[in-house]
Amino acid sequence: MTQRTDQVIAAGRVAVVTGAAKGLGAAMARRLAALGMRLALFDNDAGALEDLGSSLEAETIRMAGDVADGDALEKLRNEVYDRFADVALLINNAGIVQGAGPWDGRTLWTRQMDVNFFAVVEAQHLFVPGMINANRPSAVINLGSKEGITTPPGNAAYSVAKAGIKVLTEQLSHELLKATQGRVTAHLLVPGYTWTPMNFPGLNPLSDQKPDEPWTAEQVVELFLERFHEEDFYIICPDNAVTPALDAKRIRWAAEDIVQNRPALSRWHPDWKDEFARWVQQS
Repeated sequence: MTQRTDQVIAAGRVAVVTGAAKGLGAAMARRLAALGMRLALFDNDAGALEDLGSSLEAETIRMAGDVADGDALEKLRNEVYDRFADVALLINNAGIVQGAGPWDGRTLWTRQMDVNFFAVVEAQHLFVPGMINANRPSAVINLGSKEGITTPPGNAAYSVAKAGIKVLTEQLSHELLKATQGRVTAHLLVPGYTWTPMNFPGLNPLSDQKPDEPWTAEQVVELFLERFHEEDFYIICPDNAVTPALDAKRIRWAAEDIVQNRPALSRWHPDWKDEFARWVQQS
């Protein structure tokens, strides 16, 4: 834990959370509220957002809207600064898994990219200049995905959007370092398999039985807090099925496709998938 991160996640400071009503966003909001932070919560589910906000012992702004609507995000920015005059954490958590394949039309791709990528670009555009000018420690947390790193087949638009988030956040981190000498930072939070409505549509956490493999959203948040206080940029979460060591091997294999001029996505290629399986078993 460092003095700088202690000044970011601190009682009285403000966290902005998109996609806050359920799942990981709600778990993040509950944990930050317990730490004394004030919250600006944004989600397209007005009822769930109100239920969450009313359950928190924290000062909150609750705004319902589509994260892909730039005007709605600008309204959120304005209300946050008018009421709180502070942003310590910008947590770009909102996302969808609506699929689109490599030769699907632009309509399917546009919705995926607008929510999972361009909404983050817009939020950074709206909030980051104020965070820089405030002369206080602050941070941007962007939600990535392992599908944006190893890019498995099956949901091309989601992988492309999340690969874009990885690159965008890396670029943001570097530019913030130059602009603020580390006072404002950026971090890529990559959950593993998590028990949330995104992965389990219709999930009722009060009555449903959690499968063994996924982590809970609360576990992801606790690892985020630990690694954020260590000032890590890449916060890649395991789960109960995939260890950090296996994640590392999958990431290394994907990067080596280019270096070794293997076929695209060789981990799943019929000529290479057995070789990948053997390599994973090596120490």
